[in-house]
Amino acid sequence: MEGEFAHLLGAAGDALFLVLEPARVMYLVIGVVVGLAIGLLPGIGGLTGYALLVPFTYSLDAYSAFAMLLGMHAVTSTSDTIPAVLFGVPGTSASQATVLDGLPMTRRGDAGRALSAGFSASLFGGLIGAMILAVTIPIIRPLVLAIGTPELLALTVFGIAMVSTLSGSAPLRGIAAACFGILVGMIGADHQSGQIRWAGPILYLWDGVPMLPVLLGIFALPELCDLAIARSALAEKVKFKALDGMLEGFKDTVKNWYLVLRCSAIGAVLGAIPGITGSVTDWIAYAHALQSEKGASETFGKGDVRGVIAPESANNSKEGGSLIPTIAFGVPGSAGQAILLSALMIHGLIPGPSMLSTNVDVTYSLVWSIALANIFGAGLCFLLSGQFARISTLRYTLVLPGIMAIVYVGAFQGSSSWGDLYALLIFGVIGWAMKRLRWPRPPLILGLVLGVLIERYMAISIMRYDAAWLLRPGVILLLGMALLAVLRPLIRPVLHDGFGILIPRGKPRLRVEDLAYVPVIGVATYMLIAAQDWAFTARIGPTVVATTMLLASGLSLMFLMFSRHAPGERGTKAATKHGIYMDLESSNEHALGFGSIMLRAGIFFGWFIGFLAVMSVIGLIPTVPILIVAFMRIEGRERWKLTLSYAAITTLLIYIVFERTLHIGWPSTFLGEMFPVLADMIPSM
Repeated sequence: MEGEFAHLLGAAGDALFLVLEPARVMYLVIGVVVGLAIGLLPGIGGLTGYALLVPFTYSLDAYSAFAMLLGMHAVTSTSDTIPAVLFGVPGTSASQATVLDGLPMTRRGDAGRALSAGFSASLFGGLIGAMILAVTIPIIRPLVLAIGTPELLALTVFGIAMVSTLSGSAPLRGIAAACFGILVGMIGADHQSGQIRWAGPILYLWDGVPMLPVLLGIFALPELCDLAIARSALAEKVKFKALDGMLEGFKDTVKNWYLVLRCSAIGAVLGAIPGITGSVTDWIAYAHALQSEKGASETFGKGDVRGVIAPESANNSKEGGSLIPTIAFGVPGSAGQAILLSALMIHGLIPGPSMLSTNVDVTYSLVWSIALANIFGAGLCFLLSGQFARISTLRYTLVLPGIMAIVYVGAFQGSSSWGDLYALLIFGVIGWAMKRLRWPRPPLILGLVLGVLIERYMAISIMRYDAAWLLRPGVILLLGMALLAVLRPLIRPVLHDGFGILIPRGKPRLRVEDLAYVPVIGVATYMLIAAQDWAFTARIGPTVVATTMLLASGLSLMFLMFSRHAPGERGTKAATKHGIYMDLESSNEHALGFGSIMLRAGIFFGWFIGFLAVMSVIGLIPTVPILIVAFMRIEGRERWKLTLSYAAITTLLIYIVFERTLHIGWPSTFLGEMFPVLADMIPSM
């Protein structure tokens, strides 16, 4: 045993010296810079980075190739903190939870502190993830082999239960929102029977609704809409001291070291499970912090720095954990890991026992690449965090048009079709309405991510084990924890005030905002009825989920109606006291009247519809400068020189990245079809 340990230690030392060779450090830094740039662009993600870098690795040795690839992949979840904190726009799907406390911190002038805390947590999380990878590689095989499909199913159910029930005085709303997300994820062809579900003749929906436009619609557009409604900078009348914000954020991370350690462990463990992506890991880490940290129920979602530290720690540590099944078994946990697996094989490396024996030095070079990438990436972002924070003091007319253009192009990466932009608009309206009416958005996204996995795991579990899968110890434990999470919001007020709190009292009271339940119940009813004509394997999942959605939304509405004892009071006192609302609140709710809010929201989405109309005629890239110039001149009366420079730089960035580098296939346009010569001359026409 001692000899084997000495061998591994020696291999780790040799791998470090190999990675630290100047040429390999250069490739690592190139990967880090590409990863940081990708994280800054909402909706792009690590797959784009792999697409950019993999062709350049064919002529490199294995150590240099993986230093560059992992340098990129490890830090994408570091720089995505910047748009999440400053604008409420998730840079990648792994930064959704960071928005909840990062954006409120920016609004009160603590952007530098939030960014610094996020970068510091990312650094420590990445290092802890790499350490866990290094320690567990020799011993992880029996544990991973013990995790079967039933355990994966129970884990996904537990993940949704953890998040969906943290929804304030109406926790059933969270369950209804999660069910809606699952149903959206089920749209399209059923993998078991081939049945086309709820898509009708719309070919765009046959392959399912892409996640990118839904994510950006639910989280990005509502924040941009509220910024347009407020017509002000994110943080006004703030005197920035960049160094103070940096130091304070770093101190916050060190002070909450135990939270960093716990969430990093959560991220590494979840990362090692195939199918559990960063968009799941950050919510579970956030929910863990919210439930375990002292006073979190009162401060989370309102600008608590711990709400930034928890998901950022987990996001970066998951990268180390995700390499475990890829290296040990050749089972990639994500599309990005699948590309990395193919790169391994291109360089003659076969995942499995050989990676833990004859090629153990290569394996540990991967560990060192992740660790060094996190040091370089987080260090660079940390040093610049004070300067990034100054962006939050800019006028909204300088912030909105560029971010909107990037969001449009980012959403278009879903499937590179017109449907992506339609989905962005539809879910943007839904997301803004949910935020305004205090319906939690996180469960919807988590349901969308995990819904397909739940249905797939359930079908496999039933086919292989019948009902016996429910009796497996791991399944019993995880489902029991999920049930406890679901019942917890009910148990706490009952323990505090007794069972009398559940008895309806007085006459039911309806409010205008309760009309939001009508489309929710209507959608659930329609999807339930439509599913009954399908084959059993295609309808069982939708039937269970739609029925649950109906029950949750119906019971939630009844609870609200009967628990209003006086005008102006929502829910029972106990429910209000013990409830947790895990979402952002609209910052301008009391500053403007209802009419002004609706008018400005209509203008914001009108700009979006105008973008679609112009794009249908001349293409996406020519539309970007027109949108920017029109917005800045009409909304803010900005100077012509500033406006034209802004439009030119943004358009050039989009052209270089998406047209020349990634060679995106743009949809057809009216002028492009009428005059093909123009389509050859003008990008995206």
